[in-house]
Amino acid sequence: MTRYIIFIVVSLSLLLVSISGTSVSVAFPNITAEFGASLILAGWVLSVNQLAGTVIMPLAGKAGDIFGGKRTFLLSIAIFTLGSLFSAIAPNIELLIAARFFQAIGAGAFLPLATSIISEYFPDSRQQAIGLFSSVFPIGMIIGPNIGGWLTEAFGWRSVFWLNIPLGICVFIFAFIFLKPGKTEGGKLDMTGAGLLTGMLSALLVGLSQIGSSRSAESWAIFLALLVLSVVLGYFFLRHERRTKEPIIDLEVLRGKPFQAANYFNLIYGAAVLGVMAFIPLYATSVFGMSTLASGLILTPRSVGQMLSSFVTSMSLPKWGYRWPMLIGTGFIILSLVLLGFEFSGMSKLSGPVLLGVFMFITGIGSGAVAPAANNACIELMPNRIATITGVRGMFRQFGSALSIALTSLVLDNFLHINIGFKVVFFGLAVILVLSIPFIFAMPRSAKDSCKVEGK
Repeated sequence: MTRYIIFIVVSLSLLLVSISGTSVSVAFPNITAEFGASLILAGWVLSVNQLAGTVIMPLAGKAGDIFGGKRTFLLSIAIFTLGSLFSAIAPNIELLIAARFFQAIGAGAFLPLATSIISEYFPDSRQQAIGLFSSVFPIGMIIGPNIGGWLTEAFGWRSVFWLNIPLGICVFIFAFIFLKPGKTEGGKLDMTGAGLLTGMLSALLVGLSQIGSSRSAESWAIFLALLVLSVVLGYFFLRHERRTKEPIIDLEVLRGKPFQAANYFNLIYGAAVLGVMAFIPLYATSVFGMSTLASGLILTPRSVGQMLSSFVTSMSLPKWGYRWPMLIGTGFIILSLVLLGFEFSGMSKLSGPVLLGVFMFITGIGSGAVAPAANNACIELMPNRIATITGVRGMFRQFGSALSIALTSLVLDNFLHINIGFKVVFFGLAVILVLSIPFIFAMPRSAKDSCKVEGK
């Protein structure tokens, strides 16, 4: 009975993060208006969440392996809750951005730590448990915009952050009571490696955000400087990791062929599914002529499709393995991108949104099939490094999303007609996804196949 309570508690932490992220997006215009901030500065209220999440995932995964899941999970909940408090009382936009970064450190740590905890409590049904647990995110994506819109209109944008505090406290209390200490490796966290990794990713993501928000000569100069800095820090990071006894990321997770395939696939998946979805509301208003309210709701069919597909896939992973769900899901995503790339002009105000909703549902079916399988693939190759593997995998997905957002902004800005820009983006991503299919075949077919690779 205890392990089912743990499953609920850990799932609630992910639901909380999902609701928080989407509700802040709804409150964003009110935040910008109250502080009178420019869109470039205010945009960091949203993008800093992505930056911190990308950086913290591999670090949190390693910390969980060293210090134990319970201790690190409780710390992440505390950081998220305190970050929400600081965000709620922030007197200006600069302090709000800083508070959001602090909040995102806690939020970004949830996924690798929660995956490790779930794996420990459900050793015999880990594949289904991780798959079901991953399907919590689309639920939050439905709840978040609705509750965020209601709270913002009724009580102001700060209420979006106040909501996290009692919920965060409840999750902390239940986790403290029911979670057992768990396995620990001991040792110490490689702070030098953590600093180099943080600097490398931060420089690259900040540079990408520069060309994503402005295409001036100055922005390009800053981007190139940050790109060079990121490459230099990346070189020293890999050099340090090869020499240290306790690396922040086990290089086998980066160099092993199955892990490389999984990392590249998750990079492309993040770009094709997570990143480009941020532009669907703009696509809905500019190409389909939908209202702002309707453009926000058009993502709901994707969440519904993802929940249905994720549930079926999660329960069937032992029978199907990993490869078929990823292949079929990728096929659905490619289909949806191709359909989105066609121009549907002259459609009525009713048929246009309905058609776009169908495309979003297809996308959800595809991502719901891919996510549980991709989350489980390769974990059996290093079962004592589940948090680390999940953290690195999340890092690649987040980076793919950030790269997609920056490049999509660049493409759309360089086309006179935005619908042509969207065609280039959708068709381009569809082609890249087709090219990612060989990576699926480079990963283990199933859990049993993973064991054969390991010689078990």
